[in-house]
Amino acid sequence: MIIPVIMAGGSGSRLWPLSRQLNPKQFLRLADDRLSMLQATIERLRGLEIAQPILICNEQHRFLAAEQLRQSGMDSSRILLEPIGRNTAPAIALAALQIVQEKGDAIMLVLAADHLIKDISAFHSGIHTALQLADAGKLVTFGIVPKQAETGYGYIEKGDTLPDGSYTVRRFVEKPNIETARNYVRSGNYCWNSGMFMFRASRYLEELGRFQPTILAACKSSLDGAKEDLHFIRVDHDVFVACPEDSIDYAVMEKTSDAVMVPLDAGWSDIGSWSAVWEVSAKDGHGNVFSGDVMEQGTRDTYVHADSRLVATVGVENLVIVETKDAILVAHRDKVQEVKNIVERIKSENRTEHINHREVYRPWGVYDSIDNGQRYQVKRITVQPGAKLSVQMHHHRAEHWIVVSGTAKVTNGDQTYLVTENQSTYIPIGQIHALENPGVIPLDLIEVQSGTYLGEDDIVRYEDKYGRT
Repeated sequence: MIIPVIMAGGSGSRLWPLSRQLNPKQFLRLADDRLSMLQATIERLRGLEIAQPILICNEQHRFLAAEQLRQSGMDSSRILLEPIGRNTAPAIALAALQIVQEKGDAIMLVLAADHLIKDISAFHSGIHTALQLADAGKLVTFGIVPKQAETGYGYIEKGDTLPDGSYTVRRFVEKPNIETARNYVRSGNYCWNSGMFMFRASRYLEELGRFQPTILAACKSSLDGAKEDLHFIRVDHDVFVACPEDSIDYAVMEKTSDAVMVPLDAGWSDIGSWSAVWEVSAKDGHGNVFSGDVMEQGTRDTYVHADSRLVATVGVENLVIVETKDAILVAHRDKVQEVKNIVERIKSENRTEHINHREVYRPWGVYDSIDNGQRYQVKRITVQPGAKLSVQMHHHRAEHWIVVSGTAKVTNGDQTYLVTENQSTYIPIGQIHALENPGVIPLDLIEVQSGTYLGEDDIVRYEDKYGRT
C-alpha cells in the first residue's frame, strides 16, 4: 500500500494577485475550472492502490485544506500542521515519523500540491516503476523529461541505466543559465528535478539520521510533543521552530548512495508563473486565454483573468492581466517572473494586498469586506448550514447585523433569539455574542461595524468549535 504525502506549503507569490499568503496557489483553481491544484493532485491518484493521504501544510491554511480534502472525499486524511516552514527535509521527516508510528512502515509517495500533470496514465506507469525500486530500499526521485531548455528548474544528471529503464543518480545541479540548460537538454543526459519522491518511510529516516541527525532529532521531539485536534496534528511549536532548515535534495538525496531516478514524460508543469498558466491553458484562435467576464478587440497571445468585473482589451498582445476585487496586475508575458518583486514592495510598504483577498475564508464560511472608512466597516458574511462563529467579544467596536437570506441564531449577552430575512440586531461594544446558522441553507447577512478600532485582532474568544484560540 502506498501512502501519499502531499506537501501544501508555499506562498506562490509569482501568481499574485490571485495567490495570496492566506490563500496560495495550491488552493486555487488555476488549470482546472472544477478543482483546485490540491484537489487535482488528489484526483490523479485515483486508480492506484493508495491509503488516505497525509497532508502537510501551514497552520494558517488548515481549515482551507481540510475543506478541500472533504470536498475530495478524503475526510479522514491526517493533516500535519507546520507552525513555520522549514523546507522539505523536515516536513517529509514529520510525515515519515507519523507513518512509522501509525503503520509500522510503508512506502511514501511524496508529491507537491501545486503541480500540473496532464498524462495520468504515464504518471501511474512511473509510480509503478518507482514502487518496485522503493520496495527494494531505493530512494526514488522522478525526473521530468525536458522539452526545452529551462532556467527555472534544477536538473538531475543520469547515471547508470537500470533494467527497468530508470537510472542511478549521478548528481543534482542547481538552476542553470540558459546556455548551460541548452547543453543539458541537447546531451539527453539530464532531467528536470520535479520535487516528487518515493521511498519507504524507514529508509528515508535512516538516511536522514545518517546525514542530518539534528533535523531528525528535532522532528522526533516536535512530534513527541504534538497535540491532535480533529484531523489536525499540531507539532510542538518551539521545538520545530528551532529545527534546521534544509531541502530533501541537500539533506539526503545528494548524499545517499541509493538515489535512483525514474524518468517521467507526463505533461508536467509546476505552474510557477502566469506565463506557465497561459502555456498550459486551452487557447482561442488568436492564442488568448480568457477567464471570467472578458471582451477583446484585436488581442493576441494574452492571458486575462477577470474575477469580479468586466475586463476589456483593445489592440494588445503578449500581456497578462489579472483582476481581483482589490488589485489588478498588468504585465508583459516575458516579465511575469518579476511579479514577486511587486509583492516584496507591497510587504515593505506595510500594505496588506499580499496577505489575503477582500473575500476571506473561515471554517464557518466566508466574509467580504465591501466598504470601510475611518470609523466603520461593512462586510457581507455567509455562514454555512450548521456552522457557528466563536463566542466572542470586542473591546473597540459595535456590530449591526442585517439578515439578507436564511435564519440566524444570535447569542447577545444572556439572550438567544432568531433573526430572519429583513430583520436586524445590534451588538454593543463589550457584549459577549455569537452567531450561528441553524438552518439547512446558507445564511447571508450584512455586518456594519463601528468604533475606534476595527482590526481582526480585536476578538476575545471564549468558546470555539474549530479549536481557534
